[in-house]
Amino acid sequence: MTKDVIALTPRMPDPGAMLAGLLSGGPDKLVDTTSESAVVRLCDGEGRPLVSVEAPLLVQVPGEAERLLGATAPPVPYWWTETRATTGVEEAEQLAGTFAARLAALADGSAWPPGAARSLAVVKTEGVSVAPEPAAAQPAVDVLTDKVAVVIQDRPVVAMTAWLSDAFRTAATADLGLQVVTPPGTTLSPAARDSLSNWPSRWVLRDERDGYYDGLTGAVLRWQDGMFAPIPSAEATAEDPRTPLAASYKEATITGERQLAVTFRTVHPATEGLVVGGALEAVWRELTGEPPAGWGTAEPANLPWSPRQITDLARERAPEPSWFVVVGSPDWPGLATVRVSRTKAGVEEDVTLMFGYGPDEEPPVGALPKVAELLATRHCLQSMLVQLRKARRDLAVPPRFEGPGVPVAFVLGAEEVRQMPDDRARRTPLSQQPVPLGPKARPAMYYPLPGDPSDLSGWRDFERLMRHLKGE
Repeated sequence: MTKDVIALTPRMPDPGAMLAGLLSGGPDKLVDTTSESAVVRLCDGEGRPLVSVEAPLLVQVPGEAERLLGATAPPVPYWWTETRATTGVEEAEQLAGTFAARLAALADGSAWPPGAARSLAVVKTEGVSVAPEPAAAQPAVDVLTDKVAVVIQDRPVVAMTAWLSDAFRTAATADLGLQVVTPPGTTLSPAARDSLSNWPSRWVLRDERDGYYDGLTGAVLRWQDGMFAPIPSAEATAEDPRTPLAASYKEATITGERQLAVTFRTVHPATEGLVVGGALEAVWRELTGEPPAGWGTAEPANLPWSPRQITDLARERAPEPSWFVVVGSPDWPGLATVRVSRTKAGVEEDVTLMFGYGPDEEPPVGALPKVAELLATRHCLQSMLVQLRKARRDLAVPPRFEGPGVPVAFVLGAEEVRQMPDDRARRTPLSQQPVPLGPKARPAMYYPLPGDPSDLSGWRDFERLMRHLKGE
C-alpha cells in the first residue's frame, strides 16, 4: 500500500473537516504540530508520528494532478492536501487513507490513490508504536544512517514536493545524501533529477532481476556501509572501477519522441525596478507562442504565472538564493527550474528549460537565433546552451537509458565577448562561423553547432569550441 495519500477537493477543507480527519484514529490519538505549524501529526503513545498531514495547498494551475499523479482533479482552483504515513506500520497507512477519505467526503472531492481511501471508519491503533528517534523525527525520512537519509516513495512520479525539498535541506544541513527508493514503473520529475544525481544522493529502483539499481545511471546497487552503493563488476580494477548495469535499465525503446533543452544564465544589475522571470517568459513565448502557465516553490506548481510575484519572493528571501519550478499548459509539455541568486556581479538567474515533442512534431530549432538575440539584447544574457535529445514528450525521466542530448547551439553574451582577448570569440575552428547578435559595437555571439542529432558529433564540435574560447 502507498505511503502517501492525497485529497483533491474543490473546496478548502474547513476546520470541521480537518478535525473529522484527525479523529480517524479515535478521540484519544495524540496530535502534534511542527515548529512552524505547517504539518499536523497523529502520533503514537510516545509522541512519535504515525501520520503527517501537510497544510492544504490551493492549486491554480491546470494539469498538475494529471502530470504528477495520473489523477483527474476538480477544475482549478482546487485544494491539494497531502498525507504521509510512517513506513512499515499498516495502521498508519490505514489512518492516512481514512483521513483523506473523510476530507474528500466532507469537501466534495476525491482521494488518490483511490484504493487507499476505502473506509471512513475509525482505525484501531491501540498498542501501535513507531520506530524511535531519529528516524521518526523527520516525517519524510524512512531510514537514517550516518551517511544518508532514505525516503521510500510509492508514487507514479517522484516530484520535488515540499516534503522532499525539506528532506533534501535537512540532509544537506547534516552533511548527508538523500536516497529515494521507488518501485518499478516510477518516473522522475525533471525538477528532482539534478538533486538526485549528486553522490551519495540517488534514485534507487527496486527490481525483480537485479534487486536494486540507480534509475539515472543504471548501476546495480546493494545496501552496504549504511547506504545504497554500486556493486563492483567481476572485471573491476582500481584503475577501472566499473559496475554492472541493470538489465531493466538497458531495455530502452525507440518512440521518435524528442526534447529541446535550453540552459541559460542571465546577470542583471541589482536595481530597485528589476523583475526576474522576464527572460524565461520571453523564451517560452518565442518557442511556444504562449507564456508559462504556472510556478511554485515546489511541486505541484500551484500559482498562476507572475514574474512580479516571483520577484517579490526572491527579494524577501535575499541574500539566500531562491528556487522555483515553472510549468506550461497541459497540451504542450514544458517545465523549467529557476535559481535566483544575489552575487557580487548582480542578480543571477540560472534557468534549465525543456519542451517535449512527439514523433510528428518538429522542435523549433529555427527560432533559436531570435531567442538568443532577445536574451542578449534585452535580458543581460551571459551564456546559453541548447540541446536536442531523444527522450519522452511528457518530460518524465524514466529509469531507462535515454542517451545524452546533442548540442545544436551555444551563445556567448555581449559582456563575455567583450572581455575575451584576441578577438577570439569572433572566429572559431568550426565550419560554421558565429553569428553576431545585437549592436555591432558590442555584439553577443551565436554559435550554430552542425552536429547531427542522430549521433554525438555535436559534442565533439562543442568541445572544440569550448577549448578555443578558453585559449587552449
